[in-house]
Amino acid sequence: SNLNLLPFRVHNTIPEINAEQLQVYLSLENLDLSSNLISEIKASSFPRMQLKYLNLSNNRITTLEAGCLDNLSSSLMVVKLNRNRISVIPPKIFKLPHVQFLELKRNRIKVVESLTFQGLESLKSLKMQRNGISRLMDGAFFGLGNIEELELEHNNLTEVNKGWLYGLRTLQQLYVSQNAINRISPDAWEFCQRLSELDLSYNQLTRLKESAFVGLGLLEKLNLGDNRISHIADGVFRGLTNLRTLDLRNNEISWAIEDANEAFVGLGRLDKLILQGNQIKSITKKAFSGLEGLEHLDLSNNAVMSIQENAFAQAHLKELILNTSSLLCDCQLKWLPEWLTESGLQQAVNVSCAHPEWLAGQSLLSVDPDDFVCDHFPKPQIRVHPETTIALRGMNVTLTCTAVSSSDSPMSTAWRKDSEVLYDADVENFARYQQQSGEVVEYTTVLHLFNVNFTDEGKYQCIVTNYFGSNYSNKAKLTVNELPSFLKTPMDLTIRTGAMARLECAAEGHPTPQISWQKDGGTDFPAARERRMHVMPEDDVFFIANVKIEDMGIYSCMAQNAAGGLSANATLTVLETPSFVRPLEDRTVTRGETAVLQCIAGGSPAPRLNWTKDDGPLTVTERHFFAAANQLLIIVDAGLEDAGKYTCIMSNTLGTERGHIYLNVLASPNCDSSQSGMVHEDDGWTTVGIVIIVVVCCVVGTSLVWVIVIYHMRRKSEDYSITNTEEMNLPADIPSYLSSQGTLSEPQEGYSNSEAGSHQQLMPPTGNYVHKGPEGGTAPLVICSDCYDNANIYSRTREYCPYTYITEEDPMDQTLPNLMVQMPKESYSARTQHETSTLDNLLADRDMSVFLANHDKISEKKVSSQQINEPFQLPLWGVSKDLALPPSAFLHQSSARETPRPLRNEGVIDGDRDQAASPRPCHRLCEHSFD
Repeated sequence: SNLNLLPFRVHNTIPEINAEQLQVYLSLENLDLSSNLISEIKASSFPRMQLKYLNLSNNRITTLEAGCLDNLSSSLMVVKLNRNRISVIPPKIFKLPHVQFLELKRNRIKVVESLTFQGLESLKSLKMQRNGISRLMDGAFFGLGNIEELELEHNNLTEVNKGWLYGLRTLQQLYVSQNAINRISPDAWEFCQRLSELDLSYNQLTRLKESAFVGLGLLEKLNLGDNRISHIADGVFRGLTNLRTLDLRNNEISWAIEDANEAFVGLGRLDKLILQGNQIKSITKKAFSGLEGLEHLDLSNNAVMSIQENAFAQAHLKELILNTSSLLCDCQLKWLPEWLTESGLQQAVNVSCAHPEWLAGQSLLSVDPDDFVCDHFPKPQIRVHPETTIALRGMNVTLTCTAVSSSDSPMSTAWRKDSEVLYDADVENFARYQQQSGEVVEYTTVLHLFNVNFTDEGKYQCIVTNYFGSNYSNKAKLTVNELPSFLKTPMDLTIRTGAMARLECAAEGHPTPQISWQKDGGTDFPAARERRMHVMPEDDVFFIANVKIEDMGIYSCMAQNAAGGLSANATLTVLETPSFVRPLEDRTVTRGETAVLQCIAGGSPAPRLNWTKDDGPLTVTERHFFAAANQLLIIVDAGLEDAGKYTCIMSNTLGTERGHIYLNVLASPNCDSSQSGMVHEDDGWTTVGIVIIVVVCCVVGTSLVWVIVIYHMRRKSEDYSITNTEEMNLPADIPSYLSSQGTLSEPQEGYSNSEAGSHQQLMPPTGNYVHKGPEGGTAPLVICSDCYDNANIYSRTREYCPYTYITEEDPMDQTLPNLMVQMPKESYSARTQHETSTLDNLLADRDMSVFLANHDKISEKKVSSQQINEPFQLPLWGVSKDLALPPSAFLHQSSARETPRPLRNEGVIDGDRDQAASPRPCHRLCEHSFD
């Protein structure tokens, strides 16, 4: 009953395990039943025992019944089930918390399901070699929280991925050699980063991507021998900072040593590198860059022909295994025998020369230093390298490479893309002899790439090889671009203010186009300044929050990449309900003055304006004018009947807005009352400015006419003896050749009708012009429409009105002095009918047609040369700067006019000189036909 080992049952013919027979061995610790005929293990096979070691190998077990080992769970530590016929392992069958070693080698397990080994919390080693396992399901080894060693050699695994490695965080040794692994997924080692030893030998790996060993910073030993590796990505070993041994034997990575690409950078602690059997023919001086700690280097079984000087300088070699009989013993190899001797590495080196012929077969160490000469260059030398190229998708690309050699050994070429050989490439080869310090062979290879696509992008390199070795060209990068094309284009959008504007734009191309936006051809976005603009690159959407009127415009989506760019436009229209830009203000004017009612409208689209009076239709007379698209209502010579409530109605497609202005008309004050002038000066000057801007165009034209008239009167005065004191009456209704608004007998903007005949009053300026006051002082001119009665309108002598200066407050009035034009310095006087006839005769003699309409008297004084040359002065009220309205908008009266004959240009005096205005009396200007 105290027996610990029961060995006599090995190599017998026991067909089954009987619990009753084991009852007498309850204290047994080691039970070896290997090499029997046991075919199954039942749940009742074992009694409750204190077994620690159980060996059931080399039986015929096919079935493991659920709970078959539960009676041994309290003590069992080692279980061996090798060389049986087990094909299926039921999940969670091993509820053995103390087992540390489990062997299932040489069974028939093809698939390992998830959670198969859950319940083996203490397991440290799991061996499943030679089972033919082809699939390891995700989480197959989950639950092995203390696993350190996993052996899966000689199976049929094709891939290493994190799915079946999930949960193996304590794994230190992983052996998967002799499988069919051809791929290592980029994140394969995410859950087993404590690996110190990894054996991937004897698999089918052909290339190692840059991510092949990411996360294995603790790895010390890596075996990649006997694969078919022909490509090692740059930096693939960069993260293996603790690697001590790297085995790459029997692969196809000769280029990694022959081409100076520093494939082993990052392995600073590597002390053993095995590169035997890799068909290496030449070793460059940078082949082992980064291997400062290298002590053992195995280059055996490589037909090495050339080794560049200082190829092993960075390593601190203690052992160099090199055996080759193919060395090219020229001047470039002269350094090697001396270095081998000084380093004490000649014991494991067995090398001999193959060229030149007279040194063939001779040991390198026995060649005289003077025999290392460079009379020829039998190894190919690259003369023309392929060039970096940028092409558009669909184009044809040609890459050319040329090499020369002094040997008649046949040369062969190969093209590589991203360090991988192109086996099915369309290549043309040409060879010819040429004389260059002797006869040499020039070999040219041309790679044709037709209808290139994005998959053709990469780095291309040609390799020229002959018997004496290989040479590698520079790498030429091919970039394939495609012009952008729109997947989504922005659409025209009409939206109300305050809403969210959404514009979509997406484009494809190669490289991926960059999307940018412009507004009205520029990058000034009001929404961006106010942080109301949002761009969502992932959703290809451009947002403008809380849309405002200033956001309206043309938005351009720009798609740009290296191949070119294109754009698509969309118009954003912002709708806004009508509103008043400034509050409506009631007006008070004196009878006879001009009343201006302002209704400055805002909205999008621009609203239409209508006016009503006292909630009824507005009766428009010759005294009513509309300007600036009906935003200004001008009432000339206001009367008491014009007083009342005026309603401004603005409307667009979004709605209608109304506002009221109350106009109060006061009885005419006494002209001599300065107090009245103070009360109404503010409104008076506003009226003056508006009227002045209306008459400007007419006055400019008329000024030119008078210049011509005075000029010719000056020249003809001596011949015709015209008397200056004669009066000349001209008809009022004479058409103007400069105006298209009708005859001057009709009321014009800027004029007011008088009851004493057909005459008009011209309103004087408000700023920078002075006149003589009653006390001899000067100040801005004050208009008084009742200064004179109708009986003395044409009087030669006029008295001055008293004036009072009042500071202007209305922002529209403040713009009056902004723009100025010239008016005649001397006031015009009325002429008699006789003088009119005389003037007509003078003009007739000059064959000149002049139309005049002037009831004022021409000065009796003779017109002097100085007076002719003095500039006309007329102020122009700068309304447009305040209201954003052109001055022409105030000329809103249309009437038919006759078409006059134009004046000739002869004798026109330049009236644009800048001179100060002289004081002028306050009098009513009688009707002029100014143009």
